[in-house]
Amino acid sequence: MSQPIFRPKLFSLIREGTITKEQLVKDTLAGVIVGIVALPLAIAFAIASGVSPEKGLITAIIGGLVISILGGSRVQIGGPTGAFIVIIYGVIRSHGIDGLIIATIMAGVILIIMGFLRFGNLLKFVPYPLIIGFTSGIAVIIFSSQISDFFGLPVEGATDGFLESWAVNLSLIGQINWFSLALALATVVIVLNSHRITKKVPGSLFAIIIFTLLVAWLELPVATIETQFGEIPPFSLPSIPVPDWGTVTTLIPSAFAIALLGGIESLLSAVVADGMIGGKHRSNTELVAQGSANIFSAFLGGIPATGAIARTATNIRSGGRTPVAGIVHALVLLFSLILFAPYVKMIPMAVLAGILVVVAYHMSEWREFVSLMKGNRLDVLVMVVTFLLTVIFDLVLAIQVGIILSAFILMKRMSDSMTVQHTPLNGAAINGEILFEEESDEVLPEGVAMYEINGPLFFGAALQFQNTLTDISDLPRVIILRMTHVPFIDATGIHRLKETIHHLKKRKAVTILAGVQKPVMEELQSSDIHDILDKKNIHRTVEGGLERAREISQVPVLSR
Repeated sequence: MSQPIFRPKLFSLIREGTITKEQLVKDTLAGVIVGIVALPLAIAFAIASGVSPEKGLITAIIGGLVISILGGSRVQIGGPTGAFIVIIYGVIRSHGIDGLIIATIMAGVILIIMGFLRFGNLLKFVPYPLIIGFTSGIAVIIFSSQISDFFGLPVEGATDGFLESWAVNLSLIGQINWFSLALALATVVIVLNSHRITKKVPGSLFAIIIFTLLVAWLELPVATIETQFGEIPPFSLPSIPVPDWGTVTTLIPSAFAIALLGGIESLLSAVVADGMIGGKHRSNTELVAQGSANIFSAFLGGIPATGAIARTATNIRSGGRTPVAGIVHALVLLFSLILFAPYVKMIPMAVLAGILVVVAYHMSEWREFVSLMKGNRLDVLVMVVTFLLTVIFDLVLAIQVGIILSAFILMKRMSDSMTVQHTPLNGAAINGEILFEEESDEVLPEGVAMYEINGPLFFGAALQFQNTLTDISDLPRVIILRMTHVPFIDATGIHRLKETIHHLKKRKAVTILAGVQKPVMEELQSSDIHDILDKKNIHRTVEGGLERAREISQVPVLSR
């Protein structure tokens, strides 16, 4: 009996009674620590995405709560992540906040559908070079987007694209605010080295508290959240826009990009967590939870949410082993939003820029990027193309082209692995597989030739198969196609096979299919192969095909 698709881990653990009082204490402490870690990141990700800081906190609260309650992982921590910055920024610039709300809800629905269609196991087939390509590209864009705040450059308004933003920054390089640069550099140093002092409190929180107080006390002339965004508004439910069909169709690519990226990142995080705790997540349940989190986040004024690898790892290292830790983390952020919202506006933009530069560095996967550059040239092509499209154009196009390019490369590799070769039978073996006993004196009858097909007969390899057989110059009376090593055949393969049989029939040659595996046999029968080939000429075993060849040739078995 198959398991139901939607089985939240929290409910399973409660039903099993495996959450002990001792573990509950550990999860509570882990949730407090992760909540502290998530606080500055949620603010920074929101601002970098082009929205006000409270939206990042709302996303971390709502997304984190829903993902922990409904998710398929014991330890997943959800919320806003750096990967979404590029997409969110692009959607807001093109369609405004209303467009982002609609796209996020659409993405949530897509994720839920993917979960119930059991797509959770399919997302693992997204090629690794593609993931590294767009992850590294996103890191470069995040880094680039923080240059103006890092150096305190007086950039007015938003710039269009990666190259344009660098052109603007370089044109203003003579107007560096040295106070901003000093704060940003000091933030980077603190974030990268705070673990040497304590691992309980993140360096990003240290930097925010210290430098916010310093700027307020000394009245340093640097940009803050208040000078950039004004007062942080109190929490209120947003008005949900009612989209027309044209808006929906325009936002479909962005919604799919959010869903695909969120699904990949959350499942990658769950896989990493499994390795750290020796557990096993429920991928389809996780997708449903991610979709639900995005819908709730959008309705309550947040931005897209997904599983956060760094915060999930922090949860595990802090002792978290059940979804209770994620729930506590969301409650800590809720109290922070209520108690500290008036002070958030005083945070210097240079400090947030320093935090995000460190995030971009860790996200860049530069070691993996360099390592893959030394590998197969086709894998390098996928990674570099995805990287460049992400940086220069946009992530939606990069994912689309990357997946299509990866699919073509896969088809080429499968096509190259498919071979059709003449195989003389002399009582020994065919490609290392013993067909008869070695002491047998049996050989192929006169006028009979055997060709072995190795690999799948699909649309990428079918033409090669057809050309090999139709180009035979000295055609025997009977051709046996040994299909023992053909795992599957698609419609194009069947079409090419029929054309080949018809071509051989016109040249007075009889075709016999031998060693046909069950899945291939079922496909052939459903495609009416018997309309062109006698049932007696299709055999599950090679021996049966040989016996049929002898009947047709009407020549006695020759001996050596």
